[in-house]
Amino acid sequence: MPGSVPRLPLLDFVYQQFLDDRDAASFVRKVSARYSPATLERVLAHPARSCRRAAALALGYLGDYESNPALGRALHDIDRGVRSMAENSLRAVWCRAGTLPQQKLLEAIIHENVAKHYRQAFDRASELVDLAPWFAEAWNQRAISRYGLGYYTESIGDCRQALEINPYHFGAAAGMGQCYLNMGESDEALLCFRRALKLNPELDGVRAAIQSLERGRKRRK
Repeated sequence: MPGSVPRLPLLDFVYQQFLDDRDAASFVRKVSARYSPATLERVLAHPARSCRRAAALALGYLGDYESNPALGRALHDIDRGVRSMAENSLRAVWCRAGTLPQQKLLEAIIHENVAKHYRQAFDRASELVDLAPWFAEAWNQRAISRYGLGYYTESIGDCRQALEINPYHFGAAAGMGQCYLNMGESDEALLCFRRALKLNPELDGVRAAIQSLERGRKRRK
């Protein structure tokens, strides 16, 4: 009927319930009963922002690495809520490549890096890279451990490999920038930070680093 308002999918209703009760388990159960990850990826293009938010949130629970491109594109949604949820969901699906034992190993590596046990993280990440060289997050986590150990050139190599496998990996691009910054190569750092911000416009820390480097460039001229 001309001029009629498009009917919102059930997903929107389930999402509104979640906003009221914050029951994530119930949200996941109801969404998984009706929607596949592929369908949720399509909903990311729905005209209603609440539907796009719901899809981005749900993919963080139900999606796997195959959802990476759709979520990567959602980082440029006009709605900040969609962008924020897409970023969180991307970080989740990046860890869902590989077999369950490989995912468990990655989880242990992440814990070691967070705890700043960089030598242990490096050893485990090297093991995972050997087992699953196509696992982008394994390379990224090894890059983090190498950065923590002060091996900046080697960390850059791992970041490049992570980005080669996963071109949406804004974290690896930003990490590469930090390495160059610590090496005193500000022009290369600026290029990497710009790449990271192009992938994910919500990286406020990266934006601040770009502004600082650009001011430094002007002072040198």
